[in-house]
Amino acid sequence: MKKKMKEQERAVAQGAVFWIETSDSVSRHYQFHSNGDLSMKVVDDSRTVVHRVVESFLNKFFPSGYPYSVNEGYLRYTQFRALQHFSSAALSVLSTQSLLFAAGLRPTPAQATAVSWVLKDGMQHVGKLICSNLGARMDSEPKLWRILADVLYDLGTGLEVLSPLCPHLFLEMAGLGNFAKGMAVVAARATRLPIYSSFAKEGNLSDLFAKGEAISTLFNVVGMGAGIQLASTICSSIQGKMIAGPLLSVIHVYSVIEEMRAAPVNTLNPQRTAMIVADFIKTGKISSPADLRYQEDLIFTGRLIEDAGNVKVGRDLHKVVKPSKLCKLKGVFPEEKFLLCHGKKWTDMVLEHDATGEDALRGWLVAAYAANLEKTGHEPSMTVLQEAYDKMNSVFSTFVSKLQAKGWHTDCFLDGTGSRFAW
Repeated sequence: MKKKMKEQERAVAQGAVFWIETSDSVSRHYQFHSNGDLSMKVVDDSRTVVHRVVESFLNKFFPSGYPYSVNEGYLRYTQFRALQHFSSAALSVLSTQSLLFAAGLRPTPAQATAVSWVLKDGMQHVGKLICSNLGARMDSEPKLWRILADVLYDLGTGLEVLSPLCPHLFLEMAGLGNFAKGMAVVAARATRLPIYSSFAKEGNLSDLFAKGEAISTLFNVVGMGAGIQLASTICSSIQGKMIAGPLLSVIHVYSVIEEMRAAPVNTLNPQRTAMIVADFIKTGKISSPADLRYQEDLIFTGRLIEDAGNVKVGRDLHKVVKPSKLCKLKGVFPEEKFLLCHGKKWTDMVLEHDATGEDALRGWLVAAYAANLEKTGHEPSMTVLQEAYDKMNSVFSTFVSKLQAKGWHTDCFLDGTGSRFAW
């Protein structure tokens, strides 16, 4: 102890300050030098080799502070994301080799991997331009479009794998394949940000994005290696590819479905809003994004939910309301930014152009309360709507406060290409 104190006194006298920090069985020596530089060296590390490897992997491929810096479901999402990229990369090698065979070449698997970057041009750019017009729909339903992106990618890859069966149609098969894959690329990239945002717990979106790309890169490389091995052995013939290709495609799509099921997206769209309102009407409780993620329908997103009033949002105003009734409906809730029109099968809700998520929630609650009143024997009328409106106002402040406390973003309502109106 005296020796350490003398060393520290000598270091201070020489203009250097040092200290030792111990964390997780690791002791680190930090020292400030006279020129202002800080140096660090490990002086004692009692961790096992396995512990060191695991910690090193987590530091490189998971966000800082994991698991406390991310929302629930991130590990499952990452596991299936790795499997998705592995199967996708392996399938890409097989498809590219098939294209080159169809073009009359006899490449090695390694050559197929290198040339794949050239073959992605052309029609792929057309697919990208077409898909770029669908951005608003992707904001509203990022999970659906992320799944569609991988289905499109596999369809394009499937055309490439089958191209040796009809070499005279090589350009057509390659063009259509790249067209589908171009649309897939745009959809996948466009939906990446809202998915990552759902996991960002501490404003660490950039860290999440960087570590997610690291995982993707790692398993793309591993998948390409597996694809080269397959192309050299059991998939060297078209028969082998027709067995391995569908299997890899099934793994690929299954993985992305499980990824999306794990993601707790916290923005309001028609389906999630209806589910929130239905739970609140039935139980008085608010479900969190993590609670609802496994209840979402990832494919048929436009389903009507009876307990939430069978509300359909986004239809054109002139298709919903007759001109003779427009002023009357507007007069029911003159200060609101929504219109409700009750029909036989559903209730249409049309929003004003600047309506927020809270405006959509107000309208949805009114429709749900009105539907419940009708179940008790009340006939659809303005009186029922007024009673439902009063009930909504009595609970809305508490309702929104609970929503925000659960992590929901109520500042906007993402209805895709839904039609809005302005007076």
